[in-house]
Amino acid sequence: MAHEVSVSVGEHTLTFQTGKLARMAAGSCLVTCGETMVLAGASHGMPRMKLNFLPLTMDYREKAYAGGLIPGGFFKREGRPSEKEILTMRMMDRPMRPLFPSSLRRDIQVQAYVISSDRELDADVLAINAGSAALALSDLPWNGPVAAVRVGRVDGELILNPTNSQRELSDMDLVVVGTEKAITMVEASAHEVPEAEIVQALEVGHEVVVRLCAAQRQLVEMGGKPTMDFEGPAQDAALLEQIRSECTEALETAHRKPGSKHERNGHHKAALKAIHAQYAPPADDGSVDADRLEIVKRYAEEVSKEVFREVCLSGRRYDDRPPAGLREVTCEAGFLPRAHGSTLFQRGETQMLSTVTLGTKREEQLIEGLHETYYRKFMLHYNFPNFCVGDSKPIRGTSRREVGHGKLGERSLQCVLPPHEDFPYTIRIVSDTLESNGSSSMASVCAGTLALMDAGVKITQPVAGIAMGLIKDGDREVVMTDIAGKEDSWGDMDFKVAGTQRGITALQMDIKIDGVSSELMERALLQAKDARVDILRVMLSELRRPRSELNVHAPRLERIYVDKEKIGSIIGPGGKVIRALQEEFEVTINVDDDGAVTIYAVNGEKIEACKEVIEGMTREAKIGDAYDGTVISIKEFGAFLQIGPGREALCHVSELSDGYVERPEDVIALGDVVKVKCINVDPSGKIKVSRKQVILEERGETYEAPRPVSRGRRDDRGGGRGRPPRR
Repeated sequence: MAHEVSVSVGEHTLTFQTGKLARMAAGSCLVTCGETMVLAGASHGMPRMKLNFLPLTMDYREKAYAGGLIPGGFFKREGRPSEKEILTMRMMDRPMRPLFPSSLRRDIQVQAYVISSDRELDADVLAINAGSAALALSDLPWNGPVAAVRVGRVDGELILNPTNSQRELSDMDLVVVGTEKAITMVEASAHEVPEAEIVQALEVGHEVVVRLCAAQRQLVEMGGKPTMDFEGPAQDAALLEQIRSECTEALETAHRKPGSKHERNGHHKAALKAIHAQYAPPADDGSVDADRLEIVKRYAEEVSKEVFREVCLSGRRYDDRPPAGLREVTCEAGFLPRAHGSTLFQRGETQMLSTVTLGTKREEQLIEGLHETYYRKFMLHYNFPNFCVGDSKPIRGTSRREVGHGKLGERSLQCVLPPHEDFPYTIRIVSDTLESNGSSSMASVCAGTLALMDAGVKITQPVAGIAMGLIKDGDREVVMTDIAGKEDSWGDMDFKVAGTQRGITALQMDIKIDGVSSELMERALLQAKDARVDILRVMLSELRRPRSELNVHAPRLERIYVDKEKIGSIIGPGGKVIRALQEEFEVTINVDDDGAVTIYAVNGEKIEACKEVIEGMTREAKIGDAYDGTVISIKEFGAFLQIGPGREALCHVSELSDGYVERPEDVIALGDVVKVKCINVDPSGKIKVSRKQVILEERGETYEAPRPVSRGRRDDRGGGRGRPPRR
């Protein structure tokens, strides 16, 4: 039996439906908004008690048929997920994962398909709502639901779930996810929007989230399944309390020992091993009770986490920093000699090497998505190699995390780039994490800013980023600036904030507890702003402003505009002319449909030389213009000369010399270069030149141009179409 609930969201109506599609799933839901539809199904497997984590997988796919498209490529079917799909999977995972019981050990999958799209409303927020409803309707133990809404702002007015057309005009793009109690995740980009205005938009978004959660609960009442009973890992309350009472002091001492990340981890591991040996000692024969050892390991880690959180709540963090303390920041611009721009950025034990490469239009990335097809002119690629944390494991390509951090950095810097019309380069930033102990994504923003400035890119404002954390225990709470690794993994919040001195350019917030209030969020944003300004001071002390000139190894460019009707003469038949120009001058030429011709080269002199040739090719020929023409073809009535790349002119036999010429071959040969002057340009653009005029003028004699003959009409001598009169 099908059940349906609808909610009004701004100008749209969002409908949840269950019981009609995918009925063999543990839970399924179809979410519809206009003509966009997303189907989500939740399923689960058998318990896997030996794991120490929840094997949860979120999957989101945009079916090409949803928008009336056929996939490209050889196979003509959907393949590996696109960047957009990966980013949506991450947005689904981050707010839903913390709501499962910590003791649950079972394979869980949530799959969301876009099965219909009007190509105006982005389906990512619908997928979050559909995935949440599918889990809530299933028999899985889950403390949901959650709901999502996108908030934009056009001309100062907040818009809920804006269309793609409205998003192009919006100065902010916020995806707000939360429960009925509080916000649990934020993904945002903005054009230097002040903190207070961001908080206002989040509050408006959460009001909608509350209504969407209520609709999901109503749907569960109509068609949900009873929650399953599940068995978690073995428990021993007495043992946990014993470890807590006897080992807290040793664990706190280990956490507070100074040293590098690896040294601190060594102290911590040594303390844990001592607990393992004390509470699960080997027998006389050397054997160990594996089940008891597993329980001891789990409880030792749990108590260690409790102690660590108490250390942070005490007002002095484990590395002796105050809550708002920032680790030491250093940076070195121009670190690599051959890169177009580069920076080595260090904050504590997080080290980032970012480079900028400037390319031509040919390096733009074609994005063929469900909603739109466009050329991507700016990209930031983030890498997290194993050695940056001292690991050694299989390398299986770019991870979802790397894609997500790269996109966050890209959004952080996008709005401060110069307009493409003023700086028509393709810009690629590569951020390589060389050391990591917390918030390498925000280090990539700082390093990326300086690398852009080092490359000579005239950004409007420098951008810095900082990661904020939270530890909350009842009424006690502490907001921490510049969180390190364990403060992230054992804390309750990871709140990444990027922006300029004027305002925010990007946000990403993940909450592991029920949520946070808007007051706490505003406090965290203001604390982040103070840290951001401090980091900007250090960055600007290294490089005050973008370099006045591009790096010597970066391509230069010159842009000229020609008549659109002349584009064909620049390209030539089959691209022959443009290829010849690029080869001769060692340049890259791009011709746009509007007549814009952009010439790229490392050597500025070659750009100027190529520019002069193109201007000569496209310049309207005028009577009296002089050329050095190369003879490329000889006919009985005259010779054709190349007076520029792809530009030809006819020199009639009567204009080849100052005397009578019976045959053109008598005075010229193929390949000869002769001086000529333009004597006529017909309405179709065909050029006629004269060698005779040059010869006479060099002798100081007067040249009399031939009288033009009208095509298709007989002249006074009785001839027609330029033929001699009949005898």
